[in-house]
Amino acid sequence: MAPSGSRNVKWGCKRVCYWIPVLFIALIVAWSYYAYVVQLCLVLYLLVYHIIFIMFVWAYGQTIFTKPMNPLSEFHLSYSDKELLEREDRGESQQEILRRIAKELPIYTRTNSGAIRFCDRCQLLKPDRCHHCSVCDKCILKMDHHCPWVNNCVGFSNYKSFMLFLSYSLLYCLFITATDLKYFIKFWMAGGKAHFRLKEYLNGFPDTQAKFHILFLFFSASMFSVSLASLFIYHCWLVCKNRSTLEAVRAPVFRHGTDKNGFSLGSRKNFRQVFGDEAKYWPFPVFSSLGDGCSFPTCLVNTDPEQPSSPAGHIPANKSAAEGRHFPSKPMRESQSRLLSSTSSWPENDITADVDKNGTNNPVMTIENEVSTAPSSR
Repeated sequence: MAPSGSRNVKWGCKRVCYWIPVLFIALIVAWSYYAYVVQLCLVLYLLVYHIIFIMFVWAYGQTIFTKPMNPLSEFHLSYSDKELLEREDRGESQQEILRRIAKELPIYTRTNSGAIRFCDRCQLLKPDRCHHCSVCDKCILKMDHHCPWVNNCVGFSNYKSFMLFLSYSLLYCLFITATDLKYFIKFWMAGGKAHFRLKEYLNGFPDTQAKFHILFLFFSASMFSVSLASLFIYHCWLVCKNRSTLEAVRAPVFRHGTDKNGFSLGSRKNFRQVFGDEAKYWPFPVFSSLGDGCSFPTCLVNTDPEQPSSPAGHIPANKSAAEGRHFPSKPMRESQSRLLSSTSSWPENDITADVDKNGTNNPVMTIENEVSTAPSSR
């Protein structure tokens, strides 16, 4: 068995290696700033360039350094439940214990076999849309994926920042490509005379530096634009469908079966779940998403019979006094109430259109009332 010291060194080396992609992106961005501002130096475009650059760096930093949110303490097993679960050696007996605990929590998704989603590593019942990240070794709320380019999990706490990072980075590359194109063409059309007559074509730029920077800046910006555009379009589609990358690969399973559109409320409401209700915060990488990350409004054909029904706007009030487990009951925030309300300001007729043809049998979808409104731990 390896000593703990060597394991710590190995883990430390891994953590250092995880930052290599981030360092690579940082160097590319720093060089692009030098190439555009110092070498190309297009004065008329510098103001717009710096606005895009600042928003891009801000969103990228927020995506990197925003700590992923983990499940609330109510989803962790108590000491007595852990002992009880360890004493049971049969899977069915353990599932009975987990089902009893899950009745007091706003959990509606299951495993493919219909079992309660339980994390052995974190010793907790997984909230809906929560998954365990093998890199972070934690359960992440509404986990989308672990991104090596930001060395962080993209989930409930930073998905909006990630979307803005994609949008501003794409805008950054497109802006550089568009404004650099004219000078790139001049250089390219110069052909073999470029080495000697580059200064004439590029208004006094140093020959050797301008040749490299203008050529490579255009190629790198245009290539990044193609890859970023495809990724950005894909995630825009995910936002409109209210799915994560993991849910797009493997649809969530409810009591009534697999339903890849189970969390879809219509494109407009889906957008507001990520970006929030206040439009003034949409362009900025600050947290404004709706909810607490532990429970989400769903479109279910059949509600979960194991979950207690409750009035709209409140979470289930069942408690276990003996074990002290309590999921706090609190009226919905105004933003969440508007999200679930069916008023004229939400002409959502496209909810039923999102139902998978191969999914549930009943095409009529209703908004489920059992929505958790625990305080958001930002």
